[in-house]
Amino acid sequence: MKRKAKASAFTISIVAERYGVHPQTLRFYERQGLLAPSRSEGNTRLYTEDDLERLELILGMTRDLGVNLAGVEVVLNMREKMLRMQEEISLLLEALQREFERRGEGDGGSPRGALVKAPRRTILRLDRQGG
Repeated sequence: MKRKAKASAFTISIVAERYGVHPQTLRFYERQGLLAPSRSEGNTRLYTEDDLERLELILGMTRDLGVNLAGVEVVLNMREKMLRMQEEISLLLEALQREFERRGEGDGGSPRGALVKAPRRTILRLDRQGG
């Protein structure tokens, strides 16, 4: 499945030169599923800013940390899952905030309108002088 290219995109030769890698290395990363550049009408690979950011992560892990490509794939997959989870948590928090605001305005913020039912506690006043 081909992605459409974004406004600023770079050809494989530009990217290879910029990052000091051989174009075959970029093609290999694509075959391994680590990169997925978009294609032009003439089927030329076009690397977007997102692709370059991903390439920087790959190169950083392989060059600086000595991670092999299997490890890179695991890390990138986990990173994507974490980003999706963060988005889901943000949406959940926004929904909870809206619900708190709605319930607080609707009934004056009474505990009876709480999202989580909690038993009422009896508060005993202790006389400090007599115990």
